[in-house]
Amino acid sequence: MATTPEHDARVANLTFASVYPHYVTKVEKKGRTKEELHQVIEWLTGFDDKKIQELIDEKVTFQDFFAKAQLHPNAHLIKGVICGYRIEEIETPLTKQARYLDKLIDELAKGRKMEKILRQG
Repeated sequence: MATTPEHDARVANLTFASVYPHYVTKVEKKGRTKEELHQVIEWLTGFDDKKIQELIDEKVTFQDFFAKAQLHPNAHLIKGVICGYRIEEIETPLTKQARYLDKLIDELAKGRKMEKILRQG
């Protein structure tokens, strides 16, 4: 299922700061921690706690967020359906990267083991 240009533009213009509290709430509601959330974000993007906070304070868009990221070489192993889209079929790189992050956070909230989330085995 292809994403629409409007959908891709919406993703690009979302600010990380506006979505981050929802990530925290989602994982904490399921008994996971903010530290685990940060571990997942750092695995995907290379951003440590300090950099995550800077990006929140700067109110960067997802476009800028992923432009600054060093995507993990195993990110392509993130597959499946998230938000109604099959990740492997998303053609727009930025939208695909945002859905990678959504999928990892979803797996964390669902109680998946960290080594599986981080594609280590």
